[in-house]
Amino acid sequence: MHRIAVLDDYQSVAADFCDWSRVPEPVEVVEFHDHLADEDAVAERLRDFDVVVAMRERTPFRRTLLERLPNLALLVTTGMRNKSIDIDFANERGITVCGTASGSSATVELAWGLILATLRHIPQEDAAVRAGGWQQTVGTDLHGARLGIVGLGRLGSAVARIGQAFEMDVVAWSENLTDERAAEVGVRRVERDELFATSDVVTVHLLLSKRTRGLIGADDLALMKHTAVLINTSRGPIVDQQALLDALHEDRIGGAGLDVFDREPLPVDHPLRTAPRTVLTPHLGYVTRGTYEVFYGEAVEDVAAWVRGSPVRVLTP
Repeated sequence: MHRIAVLDDYQSVAADFCDWSRVPEPVEVVEFHDHLADEDAVAERLRDFDVVVAMRERTPFRRTLLERLPNLALLVTTGMRNKSIDIDFANERGITVCGTASGSSATVELAWGLILATLRHIPQEDAAVRAGGWQQTVGTDLHGARLGIVGLGRLGSAVARIGQAFEMDVVAWSENLTDERAAEVGVRRVERDELFATSDVVTVHLLLSKRTRGLIGADDLALMKHTAVLINTSRGPIVDQQALLDALHEDRIGGAGLDVFDREPLPVDHPLRTAPRTVLTPHLGYVTRGTYEVFYGEAVEDVAAWVRGSPVRVLTP
């Protein structure tokens, strides 16, 4: 019998999206609803499992962990890219690593939810109405405002199209962005300083890498308008967290809408929880029924195909 561990099922919903009867051999499935950050604890938890289904990059599977999982034969990650897995070493150990499809629309939609919630102070006004208050803030219009997109890939391009529907002036920057690529999306490429200095909304859509870690720092935030907001649905470490906290507490930017953080889950005593003019969501960009149907449905397909001896969606170094 195959023992399958499903990790980081925060909402206890994985079973709702999985049909393990499709696997042609008996399986025992254990869903874990908490997150373990300590590698020793992860190794202890997973040592008796031969299959692990990991949720995105929450649990790193570095060499040091893989060496301590002698029974592991199949590692499934949601999505077709996971930089927290040492795929080279997994291959050396004979561990098959498979992925699943993943969409982009859910994250794009949440980015716009954060933009609207931050500019129109929706959480604050909701709390005020419930407490008996009325009209506490003055919002910012999207029509005619400038949207600055940092990273014009698949997600950034989709965000740009929605900005255009709001009749915003959309500009973009990234280190490798060309005028031609920007024009394909119908936006204008600008230099980094201009984007931060002139945009009313700055939204981040980059992959986390050594090059982008800490990319947006104090100098960039210092250029932003007093009324401008920063939105991050990509990865927390792309933005210098302390620099952002300083800008918020010193009232130098209009606010921030954040779905991602340096540490996740966000510690209870984390200073962002009490930072002013923020809208915070717990990494919900991909947390939708449609996304989970793909993630968990294809995870079952991966396991079934592997059991049959013909693995699919195999990730290579």
